[in-house]
Amino acid sequence: MDWEQKWVAAVKDISSDVKYEDSSQILRALIKTGLLRFDDMENNPEKFFLAHRLLVDPLKRGPGFWIRFTVQYNLFAGTVLGLGGPEHLEQLEHMQQTGTLGCFGLTERFAGVNSGLVVNTTATWVPEKQMFKLHSPDEGSYKNWISQGLTAEKCAVIANLIVNGKAYGPHGFLMDLRRGGQVVDGVTLGDMGRKSTGNDLDNAWIKFDNVLLQKNALLNRFADIVNNKYVQTTKERMRIEIIGQRLLSGRVAVAQAALTFARKLYTHTKKYSDDKKCWAPGATPALSDIPQLNALYEEGDRELTKMESFASLVEGKLNEDLRASKIPSPALVHAIAVAKVNSVERAIDLCHRLKQEVGSYALMGDTGFEHLDFLNCCKFAEGDSRILMQKMARDRVRAYAKGRYKGTGEIGQLCEILHKGGSKRWNENFRSV
Repeated sequence: MDWEQKWVAAVKDISSDVKYEDSSQILRALIKTGLLRFDDMENNPEKFFLAHRLLVDPLKRGPGFWIRFTVQYNLFAGTVLGLGGPEHLEQLEHMQQTGTLGCFGLTERFAGVNSGLVVNTTATWVPEKQMFKLHSPDEGSYKNWISQGLTAEKCAVIANLIVNGKAYGPHGFLMDLRRGGQVVDGVTLGDMGRKSTGNDLDNAWIKFDNVLLQKNALLNRFADIVNNKYVQTTKERMRIEIIGQRLLSGRVAVAQAALTFARKLYTHTKKYSDDKKCWAPGATPALSDIPQLNALYEEGDRELTKMESFASLVEGKLNEDLRASKIPSPALVHAIAVAKVNSVERAIDLCHRLKQEVGSYALMGDTGFEHLDFLNCCKFAEGDSRILMQKMARDRVRAYAKGRYKGTGEIGQLCEILHKGGSKRWNENFRSV
């Protein structure tokens, strides 16, 4: 049995109809099989992305376990893998063997999906203790919507590093959330509450109240504390783009997940409508033969094939950079954002229209339509689609302002308006942006 068959067999019975505590135990067991390793993101990225796609099944499960899985392997383990030093990589190997769960503490209450990337949580170096003090200065800095936060033992938390009174920007820290099953001192966890879907996944808000972290909590591949001073350990300067690498791999995984969900929903629904007979004068055609539905199936296949090809090309380019531990070029970052936005938005549109065409069938359980909010989760995950579109527009206007982009036609006119008009013009032209 090859790897793909083993993986499909391992995940085929995973269901959404369990409590989040049980779902977390299922992931622990899956981790310990070693079928997918935490370091496969760099050593075998094709397997990493394929595992994500194979986990999508609208007939069996909603977004809960898929999100739990990608948080564990991409956001948590991927952050440790990408930012950590040798000691942290050893810890990651141990966590694989023990099935240790982790979460990713980036998003904050006043910096959600509609606010971009803002980090107000602080990690202050305390020389006399040779430790960091992790703190949430106000409610707005509480970590928010942290998937797996109520069951994880570890957290890769992003905080603004302060050394000798100087802020060095967001850095990653690997910390214990729990020891011996008990939440560590200074950490307060709260449940985000019941959701419209994905309740097999726990989502938490997290408050840090002067939590002391050992010096080795700092993920120190790019920066460290030496003689109580901040030092850069590589030619590559630590910055938010470094931390954002996991958002890039996540965007590719989300794009492919949305397309896989739509593809499987269309395939399953067409099988039903091929067998569903309808009345017509002198005939009993299949539901699939109704012109508007037949045309939608053809359009869906055409559009999904196009986006699948583009997402596959983007993944291939990113895989090269992952293997080389290389930061993707601006052009690839742009292409990844395009893949994420287009794939998710096309999947949402196609699945919504399919729902309108198949009548009461779309209201039935076990058809996949009950899990359509999977796509809504994709829309907001790893960078809300609208935020990404605004970022791409800002990048284009910035290039125009510096003479690197010679705008023509409508886009050139819009660049000129936005470049000179300030926030008022951005707000007035939000649709075009």
